[in-house]
Amino acid sequence: MKKVNISLKVGVLILLALCLIVSSCKKEEGATGGPKTEKNGGKDVVKVTTEKVSDELVVLPFVLPALVLEGTPPKIDVPNLEKPLGKARPSFYAPKGCVNVSAGKPVVSSDEDPIVGEIEFVTDGDKAGADGSFVELGPFKQHVTVDLGLPHEIYAILLWHFHKEARVYFDVVVQIADDADFITNVRTIFNNDHDNSAGLGIGKDMHYMESSEGKLIDAEGVVAQFIRFYSSGSSANDLNHYIEAEVWGKPAK
Repeated sequence: MKKVNISLKVGVLILLALCLIVSSCKKEEGATGGPKTEKNGGKDVVKVTTEKVSDELVVLPFVLPALVLEGTPPKIDVPNLEKPLGKARPSFYAPKGCVNVSAGKPVVSSDEDPIVGEIEFVTDGDKAGADGSFVELGPFKQHVTVDLGLPHEIYAILLWHFHKEARVYFDVVVQIADDADFITNVRTIFNNDHDNSAGLGIGKDMHYMESSEGKLIDAEGVVAQFIRFYSSGSSANDLNHYIEAEVWGKPAK
């Protein structure tokens, strides 16, 4: 009987030790940002937490304009149109020290004599979308180019064409380069021109509806001094409009 009791006690102690080890492993996994499993439609979805990089990344403090959408949104039949998110856009994380490096920077345009407004409106900080906030360029393919003054690591771009009414702009292409003439080290970071009608290559990005949130483009830390924004009219008319272009980054090392 004594031997049985001793064996039982030893078994209980071993079981308690195993429980403590498993509990310790789970706590350590959560603290180091390890993978965690969640159920989604009956399937296991592995999500990696970001605690271990929280000291390196911060949420970019985007300041969005008020909603000024007027009238009943028209029915827009455009292929490859992304569906509205239906809720606020998730926070965007980038390395510490990133700011809107395009604020107040010089801008040039393919249309040197805008129909409405001034080219400088593109980086003046006014994103309201009301009259006096946008520049209207001529029809068909046009572009504006922002000079950051020196090479920067670019992590995010926010672009507003016109958000006072629902519309889709066509052949939206964003390129970066090392020179103002876009000859050296030209790279495309966004392109929704699916038929190469703008002559800049076939893009795989989707058309999108203009909104007060602007179009957020993840630039992934590319280094450049010049950013060029193309468009070729919209679902409303053949003219091109630009309210604001924000380039978030920091000087390149």
